Amino acid sequence: MFSPPQNMNEEAEVIVVGGGPSGIAAAGALSALSIPYLLLERADCFAPLWQRHSYDRLHIHLPKHTCQLPHMPIPDDWPKYPPKSLFVQYLQRYVSHFRINPVYNRSVESASYDNASGRWRVAARDVSPGGTGAVEEYSARFLVVATGESCDPFVPKVEGLESFGGKVMHSTEYKNGEEFAKKRVLVVGSGNSGMEIALDLASHGAITSIVVRSPVNFVTREMLNWAVVLVKYLPFHWAEKITMIASRLWFGDMSKFGIPKPEEGPFTMKMKYGKYPLVDVGTCAKIRSGEIQVLPAVKSIRGNEVVFENGRSHSFDVIVLATGQTVAQGQGRGLHPGRRRDREAELSEQVERKERLVLRGTVEKRVLRSCARRPGRRERHKGASVTSPDVAKENCGGKPLL
Repeated sequence: MFSPPQNMNEEAEVIVVGGGPSGIAAAGALSALSIPYLLLERADCFAPLWQRHSYDRLHIHLPKHTCQLPHMPIPDDWPKYPPKSLFVQYLQRYVSHFRINPVYNRSVESASYDNASGRWRVAARDVSPGGTGAVEEYSARFLVVATGESCDPFVPKVEGLESFGGKVMHSTEYKNGEEFAKKRVLVVGSGNSGMEIALDLASHGAITSIVVRSPVNFVTREMLNWAVVLVKYLPFHWAEKITMIASRLWFGDMSKFGIPKPEEGPFTMKMKYGKYPLVDVGTCAKIRSGEIQVLPAVKSIRGNEVVFENGRSHSFDVIVLATGQTVAQGQGRGLHPGRRRDREAELSEQVERKERLVLRGTVEKRVLRSCARRPGRRERHKGASVTSPDVAKENCGGKPLL
C-alpha cells in the first residue's frame, strides 16, 4: 500500500484538493493502486463538515452500503442508517487504514495546466493559525477536485438583522437544542438541515417556528430508496411520479399548514434548481401537532421582533440561519470554471443536455443517489472528479484519471 509523500516538495502523480469524504475516497483508491498523491485540505482536519459543522442528530439518509467508500465496507453490525458519530468513526478508520496524511490548512488559490511539462500547477496558501500565509506551489500530472458543491456558510442580507438582541447562529454552528429549552427560536430555511434542526429544537422543548418560503417535496427514507430501485426498471418520469403519489398519500396536504405545494417532482427540482427533496424524520408530525409553527418569508427585523411578508410580527430569543452554504471563497481559479457562468444559462444547458441523452438513466440515478446521500448540507460523499473535465480531456490527451 502506498503512503503519500512526506516531503511537501516531493512531486506526486496526483493532487487531490479537498479532504471531505470524496477526497479521502479518492486518496484511498489511489493508495490501493500505489499511485503517489498529495491531498490538500483547507481546514485542520479531514471531513470538516462532518466533524465540526454538523448537528448531533444527523444520520445518513441512504442505506449504509451505498455510502461506504472504496475498498472498505461499513461494518455489517452497524445500523442501516448510521448516525453522524458512527460515520465519522468509519471515516477515521478509513484514513488510518490507507495511511492518508493530508496537508492541512492549505487553501488552493489557483490551478493551471502547463502544456510544456504536461503537469498541473497548483498554488495553495498556508492558512494555518500563526502561519506565514505564504503561497506554496505543487505539481502533478493529474488534478482531482473534491471540494464539494458548497463549503462556506451563507448568511442572507436581512434588514435589521444586526439589531436583533438575541442569539443569531448559522446551522453549521448548531449542535443540539438542550440550551434552547423554553426559548422562542426561529429557524430560517426549510432544507433538510432547517427541518431537522426545527425537529430537534421542538424535541428539546423550544418554542419553535420555521420559515418556509418555497414549495417542499417531502419523502421518507424508504421512498427515496425505492425511487433509486424504480429508476433501474422504469423511465425516470414514472419513477418520480410514483414517488410523488406515495408522498402525497403519506404526508397529505401540507399546504394547509403553510407549506406551499410543489408543482414539480422532487428529482426534477433537484436537477433544475439544485433544491433537494426533504427527507422527513419526524418534522411533519410536529408541524401537524402545532409544536412547530410555519411562517412565511422574513421581511425585516426590529430588535427581537421579526416582521414577516404577510405583515405579521413575532418576538424571538434565538434565530438559527439554516440558509445553506456557498462555494468556498478560498478555492480559486481553475477549480470551478463552470460556476462563473450565468446560473440561468447553466440550468438551461443542463436541461437541454439531459433531453439529448440516449442513456438517460445515468444522470437520473446519480441525482437520486445525490439527493439521498446529502446529510442536510451540500457535501458529496463520493464522486470526486477531475477538473476541468473539458480542459483535462483536451490537455491530458483525453485521459482524465477518474
